[in-house]
Amino acid sequence: MSLNEQRPTIVWFRQDLRLGDNPALKAALDENRPIILLYIYDENFASPWSIQGASLWWLGQSLLFLERKIKYFKNKLILKRGSVLNLIPHIIRETRAISLHWNRCYEPSSINRDTLLKEKLQKQGIEVTSHNALLLSEPWHNLNQSKQPFKVFTPFWNRLRNNLNISYTYWYPKHLPCPDKFPESDNLKEWKLDPFWSKKFKSYWQPGEDHAEKQLDDFIQKKIFNYSKKRDYPYDACTSRMSPYLHWGEISPARIWSKTIQQSFYKDASTEQIESFLRQLGWREFCHSLLFYWPTFPAQAWQDKFNNFPWNDKEEHFNAWCCGRTGYPFIDAAMQELWQTGWMHNRARMVVASFLIKDLLIPWQKGEAWFWDTLVDADLAQNSSNWQWVAGSGADASPYFRIFNPILQSKKFDPQGNYIRQWLPILKNLSDNDIHTPWKLSKEKLKDCGLVLGKNYPYPIVDHEVARKKALNAYKALV
Repeated sequence: MSLNEQRPTIVWFRQDLRLGDNPALKAALDENRPIILLYIYDENFASPWSIQGASLWWLGQSLLFLERKIKYFKNKLILKRGSVLNLIPHIIRETRAISLHWNRCYEPSSINRDTLLKEKLQKQGIEVTSHNALLLSEPWHNLNQSKQPFKVFTPFWNRLRNNLNISYTYWYPKHLPCPDKFPESDNLKEWKLDPFWSKKFKSYWQPGEDHAEKQLDDFIQKKIFNYSKKRDYPYDACTSRMSPYLHWGEISPARIWSKTIQQSFYKDASTEQIESFLRQLGWREFCHSLLFYWPTFPAQAWQDKFNNFPWNDKEEHFNAWCCGRTGYPFIDAAMQELWQTGWMHNRARMVVASFLIKDLLIPWQKGEAWFWDTLVDADLAQNSSNWQWVAGSGADASPYFRIFNPILQSKKFDPQGNYIRQWLPILKNLSDNDIHTPWKLSKEKLKDCGLVLGKNYPYPIVDHEVARKKALNAYKALV
């Protein structure tokens, strides 16, 4: 019997949109059978945390890139739209597939769905195998001495760092044997995974595994040397920008870990710089562990006392925050960066989140939902954990009484105002000192710079010091 006449195996792509370093694909090839390569877009799955806005754009571009890579091997990416629980059994019957491989996802809805699917198929005699392609270590492998999940990052990181033994060799397929007959496939263009406002992202991003490798190489060769010193300065952009590639699995964390250590060694980067960067991968692992063990994390405060927090929640304030019209230049520049690029520098993320929660007294869940819609790297574990970290309601959270001052943050991390000028060109004529607080200038000076507050740039929607005191009083009522 020739290879393509054998019963095939199916590789189901999810958050692993790559051929290289793909455990599910490698395991399928080891079976020495024809391979059906499948992606299913289940648009109603995981509501309200189904794929939204900016992430849809990235998904479409990444699938297009993956299609081309697979076509090079004379195989085909089968695209289906609908319920996974209905489509996969149907495809298995249609193709007489004998086995199914996938790489694990760790969101609660994915775990529930995958468990149901595995049980259903195993009863039918189908061999189902899942693999780890998304994390450095499984959540159940990194527990404390009591075999319980960590609630504080530093001991989690120490345990992960000390126990992690990545024996890593990069793998890439040499062939992708085709089945005798392909299932019918959708046309990717008909899915329309590009909201009209997302087309601008093409100027800033190139999704796909080849571009993930290039982005990582560029970071290691040019930026990692100053990472710990400059990573908090948004204009210098001394960050890796690997987050969307990691979320969509266009590159694995093990690949980043190994390549960083190996190449940085040859480039003579300091241990401090390397450790500072790898620690960010550790935080990503910690967030996934929190979501795995506390599946309500995206919707409910991890600390119960915050469920009774007296939010103010003015809709006009929320809209001003979303649109970058708060009157605080650093906040508004960050929100414009998000809208234009689908991404925001991490320091800016912390400051805008603090402003929404503690200056405007708007629930963190609303900010989390806005980020979910507008970020190309929207990741349920990190998005929910980081928002709760700022709110003070999460695990190992920043204390609620730590309130970022948007003016001081602006002056410290954008001292020349370059970041503000990049995303708020209306303020470009202000001096380096004045650009952080334009409302303090006289009307004459503002007019000379082309500004009329209340018309082409807003007054601050709240007074930070007054808002800070309200937030602290609200917090004291909880404790």
